[in-house]
Amino acid sequence: MFDIQPTKRSSAKGKKITDEQVELYDTISRLLGAAFDEVKGFSKKKQDELLNVKKVKMINRLLEKAKEVLKDEPTDAFLELLDENELPSNSDAVLTMSQYMSAMDKFHVDHYHGGNWDLDLGGSWD
Repeated sequence: MFDIQPTKRSSAKGKKITDEQVELYDTISRLLGAAFDEVKGFSKKKQDELLNVKKVKMINRLLEKAKEVLKDEPTDAFLELLDENELPSNSDAVLTMSQYMSAMDKFHVDHYHGGNWDLDLGGSWD
């Protein structure tokens, strides 16, 4: 019949997400989870040991992409990157990364329902 698709509305106060956000979420969520598990392991062995610059840069690349996914979410205001100039301890990195993991989980809960993402499909039944 008609080629018009309705706009799906998110339960997160009517916010819509884009295909780009979904693709980026799918790309980085597992990578971020793997990095988090690694740093958590370091922290269990040596909490106060500092991460090296290479690890901080690798982690920050993931965190920057996570911030792109979360840019319109309320949690974004609470997310910071790791400081490359004042290298964080393993436990500090775990705390920072756990905030990102929680924010990414909230993004998924808020925008993924019944096997589908709440996307702005460009059409409307209004």
